[in-house]
Amino acid sequence: MPKGTVVIDADRCKGCGLCIAACPKKVLAFSGKLNKSGYDIAYMANPDDCIGCAFCAMTCPDIVIEVYREKVPS
Repeated sequence: MPKGTVVIDADRCKGCGLCIAACPKKVLAFSGKLNKSGYDIAYMANPDDCIGCAFCAMTCPDIVIEVYREKVPS
């Protein structure tokens, strides 16, 4: 199973939550921390569960998410 990492540009995140809803593994959540614009930003609450599917990045209307995937040896 691939392992993924989600990188969110916190300063540009508008806290819409679409990425959180799109994640099939429930990796993302609201951080409770506000960015410079006053938005509650998303973060990887469960990083070990990320499979790198990039559904979060595809649903982000502001294109602030990058997903990296690596192969994990079986």
